[in-house]
Amino acid sequence: MTNLSELPLRDDLVGQLPYGAPQAVVPVALNVNENTHGIPEDVAHDIVARVAAAVLSVNRYPDREFTELRESFARYLGHGLDASNIWAANGSNEVLQHILQAFGGPGRSLLGFTPTYSMYPLLAAGTGTEWIGVPRAADYTITPDAAAAAMREHQPDIVFLCSPNNPTGTPLGLDVIEAVYAASQYENGAAIVVVDEAYAEFSPEGTPSALTLLPGRPRLLVSRTMSKAFAFAGARVGYLAADAAVTDALRLVRLPYHLSAFTQAAANAALAHSEEMLGMVGEIREQRDRLLRELRALGYAPYDSASNFVLFGGVEDPHAVFEALLARGILIREVSLPGQLRVTAGTETETTAFLEALAAVGPNGRGPSAE
Repeated sequence: MTNLSELPLRDDLVGQLPYGAPQAVVPVALNVNENTHGIPEDVAHDIVARVAAAVLSVNRYPDREFTELRESFARYLGHGLDASNIWAANGSNEVLQHILQAFGGPGRSLLGFTPTYSMYPLLAAGTGTEWIGVPRAADYTITPDAAAAAMREHQPDIVFLCSPNNPTGTPLGLDVIEAVYAASQYENGAAIVVVDEAYAEFSPEGTPSALTLLPGRPRLLVSRTMSKAFAFAGARVGYLAADAAVTDALRLVRLPYHLSAFTQAAANAALAHSEEMLGMVGEIREQRDRLLRELRALGYAPYDSASNFVLFGGVEDPHAVFEALLARGILIREVSLPGQLRVTAGTETETTAFLEALAAVGPNGRGPSAE
């Protein structure tokens, strides 16, 4: 049987590994930052009804411009946006890929502040774009001065700012975004600045979005997803807001009819119930804050989080703890950061199960009193 090493891969893909998170059927899955709350039943019925109606015309291609969906997203986001400012694709990863296909590529570079979302360098590799990882401070924060200095030093063609950051949960101030944008105009060109707000809805109430910075900044893009707060991970719907010229640019690289009629119908139904769909966000914030409190009480060192997950240090043997929790039916995430693990804020029951199991296995996976 032919193996990967025998295939004529592009040189820049040789040795690369695909994105992957452990998948296992367990009672408590808290590893990929899903919304563990189910969709409300009445919303589910509306989604099913709209998808069923779409079946009647599935012999025809869907609306290539997904006009109704772009209008729905514009209404949801507000901030004076209209359909011309909206783009959407099959998950925010595809949105980011479109950006790299349009503005990246061979001879161009993408900058991010590490550790950050592990898909960024993979998307860069897939589009032949050079990846530049600039380390964050020890507490995973970024200051405006440090961000601007990185921009001046590397002069990337694109920069991805994860807000709040994955896998650390770190909030990102608007002052950092403003500093990056101000430093993104070079003597011989300018950068595309992308703020990835996949977890924005979980930030404390009143936290301003990068959407407020869009006016007057034609190279600023704000990416979002329905996977997290909308409990829509399986539907694969991501979107962004930007200057209308940006959405025109993304049309150059998208595949024809890239959003199916079923995807459009389901997303429109969910957005029509956005208030109800987001009704569980408050409870998720409560469980996140509970994780922060109780992990500290157990002797761990959780990092401040504005997302639906918590990264925590003080783990003597992360892999052993991961395996010990998995043996108890609880799946969390190894993140390749020394002494640290990440856990999603689940329901109250799931969070309790995790905390009790962690207390039982201890920081080395062999129990709290093991030497």
